[in-house]
Amino acid sequence: MSGFKNFLLKGNLIELAVAFITATAFAAVVTTFTETLMGFIGKIFDQPDFGDAEISDVNVGHFINALIAFIILSAIVYFLIVVPYTAAKERFFPAEANGPTETELLIEIRDVLVAQNGGAPGAPQGPGPAVPPPV
Repeated sequence: MSGFKNFLLKGNLIELAVAFITATAFAAVVTTFTETLMGFIGKIFDQPDFGDAEISDVNVGHFINALIAFIILSAIVYFLIVVPYTAAKERFFPAEANGPTETELLIEIRDVLVAQNGGAPGAPQGPGPAVPPPV
């Protein structure tokens, strides 16, 4: 049973399902927007051949209905799937503590190097004096 729980919570199954549901709803918005836009274009160009284009007033009601349905569906998916999923994921799989930052590591390295040089702040840094090139 824990394997199935790990599959549901650690995998991308929930994210994929949410993306699919949202994309399906958004497809209706895009379709009705395109139909509405084609109606406006038909009005501008005075009856071009757009298949079964009508000369009546452009109806934006279908687009508004699709947009409202998309917003409602997105809110339902967010509050009923995404929020509980995120809470369960954080509860069962807490985020690991972050390690030291790059700056903290550099400070630690500097302190170790200073300690190796006898603690003198003006002591030469590096492997030692440069060897002159052979003549």
